[in-house]
Amino acid sequence: MMKPFVHLHLHTEFSLLDGFARIDRLFERVKQLGMDAVAITDHGVMFGVVDFYKAAKKSGVKPIIGCEVYVAPRTRFDKEANIDKNAGHLVLLVKNEIGYQNLIKLVSVGFTEGFYYKPRIDYDLLKKHAEGLIGLSACIGGDVQRLLLEGNLSEAENVALMLDDIFGNGDFYLELQDHAMPEQKIINRRLIDLSKKTGIPMVATNDVHYLEREDEPVHDILLCIQTGKVLRDKDRMKFPSKEFYLKSPDEMHELFKGREDALINTVKIAEKCNFDFDFSRTHLPEYNIEQSDPKLYLRTLCLEGMRKKYEDESLHLDRLNYELDVIDRMGYNDYFLIVWDFIRYAKTSGIFVGPGRGSCGGSLVAFVLDITDVDPIKYDLIFERFLNPERVTLPDIDIDFEDDRRGEVIDYVIAKYGKDRVAQIITFGTMAARAAIRDVGRVMDIPYIEVDKIAKEIPMELGMTLEKALKVNPKLVELVNHSDEAKALMDVAIKLQGVPRHASTHAAGVVISKNPVDTYVPLYVQEGGISTQFNMSLLEELGLLKMDFLGLRTLTVLKNALQLIEEGRNKKVVLENIPQDDSAVYEMIGRGDTLGLFQLESTGFRRFMRELKPSGFEDIIAGISLYRPGPMDSIPTYIQNKYDLSKIVYKDEKLIPILNITYGCLVYQEQVMRIVRELAGYSYGRSDIVRRAMSKKKMDVMEKERDYFINGKLDASGNVELPGCVRNGVSKEAASAIFDDMVDFAKYAFNKSHAAGYAIIAYQTAYLKCHYRVEYMAALMTSVMGSQSKLAMYIQDCKENGISILPPSVNKSKVGFSVENGSIRYGLNAIKNVGKGIIEAIVSARNNNGFKGFYDFCETVQATELNKKAVESLIKAGAFDDMGQYRSQLLAIYEKTIDGVHAINRKSAEGQFSIFSMEISEITSEEMGNKLPNIPELRAETLLQFEKEMLGIYLTGHPLDRFKGLIESLTTINLAELKEMALESDSFLRENMQMTIGGLIVGKIDKITKNNSKMVFLTVEDLYDQVEVIVFPKTFEKCQNILIKDQAIIIVGRLQLKEDEAPKIIAERITELTDGQLVSSKISKSSKLYIRFENEDKDQMETVHKLLKIFESKSTQRGRKLDVIFYIQSSQKKLKVNCQVVVTDVLVDKIEGIIGRGNVKVG
Repeated sequence: MMKPFVHLHLHTEFSLLDGFARIDRLFERVKQLGMDAVAITDHGVMFGVVDFYKAAKKSGVKPIIGCEVYVAPRTRFDKEANIDKNAGHLVLLVKNEIGYQNLIKLVSVGFTEGFYYKPRIDYDLLKKHAEGLIGLSACIGGDVQRLLLEGNLSEAENVALMLDDIFGNGDFYLELQDHAMPEQKIINRRLIDLSKKTGIPMVATNDVHYLEREDEPVHDILLCIQTGKVLRDKDRMKFPSKEFYLKSPDEMHELFKGREDALINTVKIAEKCNFDFDFSRTHLPEYNIEQSDPKLYLRTLCLEGMRKKYEDESLHLDRLNYELDVIDRMGYNDYFLIVWDFIRYAKTSGIFVGPGRGSCGGSLVAFVLDITDVDPIKYDLIFERFLNPERVTLPDIDIDFEDDRRGEVIDYVIAKYGKDRVAQIITFGTMAARAAIRDVGRVMDIPYIEVDKIAKEIPMELGMTLEKALKVNPKLVELVNHSDEAKALMDVAIKLQGVPRHASTHAAGVVISKNPVDTYVPLYVQEGGISTQFNMSLLEELGLLKMDFLGLRTLTVLKNALQLIEEGRNKKVVLENIPQDDSAVYEMIGRGDTLGLFQLESTGFRRFMRELKPSGFEDIIAGISLYRPGPMDSIPTYIQNKYDLSKIVYKDEKLIPILNITYGCLVYQEQVMRIVRELAGYSYGRSDIVRRAMSKKKMDVMEKERDYFINGKLDASGNVELPGCVRNGVSKEAASAIFDDMVDFAKYAFNKSHAAGYAIIAYQTAYLKCHYRVEYMAALMTSVMGSQSKLAMYIQDCKENGISILPPSVNKSKVGFSVENGSIRYGLNAIKNVGKGIIEAIVSARNNNGFKGFYDFCETVQATELNKKAVESLIKAGAFDDMGQYRSQLLAIYEKTIDGVHAINRKSAEGQFSIFSMEISEITSEEMGNKLPNIPELRAETLLQFEKEMLGIYLTGHPLDRFKGLIESLTTINLAELKEMALESDSFLRENMQMTIGGLIVGKIDKITKNNSKMVFLTVEDLYDQVEVIVFPKTFEKCQNILIKDQAIIIVGRLQLKEDEAPKIIAERITELTDGQLVSSKISKSSKLYIRFENEDKDQMETVHKLLKIFESKSTQRGRKLDVIFYIQSSQKKLKVNCQVVVTDVLVDKIEGIIGRGNVKVG
């Protein structure tokens, strides 16, 4: 018979610094050891309690909810460094619902009021919230234990008696622990004496931080990762023994032989603890309405909105009534009113609101309430995709606001519903696969190059795990098996991947509750304010309303562009009224002129648009949906069918009205739902359930639904519940094939409601760029002033389209970029070291005529804002150039001038004047202009470097301007595209692929290798961005003479991609660019596109050849067209193909989709 014992002191991975009892493995181990209950007591937090509870229930183990809290030495409000830093520990366990409420309150207040290094409560707070809780005196860090160890026995007794009184009913226990620590031996003897003297019962625990003794080295590595140390460090955090694991009941009985009462008490405590989460209730806030009820008020608002939206609202009244009935039956009237209210507030306050994202676009109620601008009737969207009466879930409305005013809307919600009823939502950063390898390798002190080799072999795909990487990449297996050290690295990394690293605030999530938030969930405080301790999905499971208040930079761009249009052209453009059939807009998009447009600007998308040449709004919706991993496979078919309708094949004519809008291609989730409904007779509610099962690959559900879809379903009485395809005249073969198509597609299917909302914003940006390009680009550049690469790209786009970029000017520039006579004037806020204070002072001081000269500027601008660093930056940036004074002259005198102005102001304040002040005050600015030193202007190269230093870019010229055409003809990619595409999951970029880049050497670091050879790290910059180029010794020897600063070069090299790092190039060949000639013309001729086939499969080769011909005929992409070589691996034969193509990400993905990854190479 198993000896009685329950673990009541355990730290999961949510004790972020040192916990490693992983929830996903915990309960299997608990059951293996024969225990039927276990507690969670993470340090000061309750992050993991819901996951812990759910996993326990699933495994049949009784969960005990708890927390090891920190108790302030004095009060929770006292925060003096020498006195209050070290808080005591106390374990609290939940007995019942009241206990859970009290634990939530204690843990929350620990953060909101008591935080000082750690979240702390105090004994006064504990007295108020002790009901329903059991207290254990905790580990060696507990107050009672600490006092006993110090020999202060009487004070320890006082604290123990106080705690016994606080908890009452025999619910406080003295905690015995034994981790082979001498101090604990002393404490335990004194605890036993204290228990005998006071009658306070004892309980035996192990301070569990990992599950098995063998996990101790992994736990030790985790401590190093979390504290930034390595294993060989002597001064690091380290546990004193290897005994902090989940011990068996037998081990615990052996450890505490003779103290069976303390062991049996663990079971008694477990029996006292009977708390369950209730996932069946919702806690939605109420929208208070005087003289009406929510249902009636919502209907009234909807009918008013219908009259505004539709000429004949009666045509859609049935749908409105249906939606309102579903909303009312599901209890969401208040929800819609709350969302309507804060969106109305935003719009009436001049805050731009997005047209809607997510499935909410399928709701007519949301449209007529102006919650969204997506007309579900016009775009054939489905309400049940948003709110399904057959699958009760909380509605999910995500709202975009202009990014710099999002906070105002949240403040409004807080003011309306109460500060204690609104909170932001926590999110956890976890250790991803590559990060785990790199972190563990660093801690184990394995050479970086070895760790890097392994990390680079882990595919950069969403949801990639180390186990999966080992299955799909034989080279990774080979590297891991190469040494015992590599095996150990992989073993530890596998155990640590997925462990939470840190907590942060969700970028957009906000929870609004009926009662104070800490009635339902514990609170957490970090930079950015108060958030919940449970993440978004757990909040929904617990019935709390979460919303996403998203800040969208594009909305700020749109707003600012419209203001510039109104100011400069005296014309008010209303985005809701712009025509959606403007051919000029679609022609611009079809040229790939989409840089700076929402969702349409990536390199790959621009290529896609050039191939697609969209002719209407539905093409934009489809384009946004298709240009993602998975659906991209349908792009060639979509384009082909668009231009040749005879190519469209429908498996049944009933599909025509569903798929004709997308030229016979399955693109949207809503199309899956319509197919299931129209062909098999499903309700929309049930069709959404089927769609979800397909997308989540629920095989058991899908097999049942396949049969129902094809053959229908009878109820218990033999009546037809679902007709099925065959009853509706669709052949069994066609039905089966259609179902297979839907299953394959559903994994990647996009929500059309979401795509339509995005397409509206995309079209609005395109319309403004097409018809008001100057204003739009000015607003766009203002929004990216912090991004050098973006700014450089947009400025280049302006120049290529005939828009001049004027340099900054203290007389004419505004805070951001502005429009001036058809040109764009650089904004002052984009200049380095020039802050808000001096910008406001400049704008305030200059009159209509502007400053007459530099001295006038210094005298007029508010002296308190006039600082030398800012003025120097203004000079270097050219902000005084239009006054006719050289930058060299101003740099020579600006410091003395500013000192003089400050001296005048000081003396004026004191009522004194000096000779210097008389000189300044009595001489006119014009005369001062004549006093400038007679020195020549600086060299043009120096002035350009000043611009680069202050603006982050070259503005009036670029050292590479004369090579621009040459570089474009020779390179495969520019550096901005390279960096952008390295971040895209759908990019054609691959680790170690060869590419050609060009640019200017702007930085150089020499290194000596272990073999005493020289290598260099170059920073190379083109017209758009920078990249690091690594030149190893062999390559360096061949080209060292040209590797000098400001040299223009062409580099052929290999791409290096690392997680969370900018891409790098390993140089293989470097040649210089010179005026009038190109030393390495051979580069442009030598590269070819190699496509490898395992054997001479004529069907496969023909398929690839047809694809190449399509891309050859349709491509208008800039760049070198490459010859194509088919390489047959089995015979090592090379076949030249009769076509030339520009390599694009879409092309490479299509080819690899036919012949497999890794078989396409440029070389």
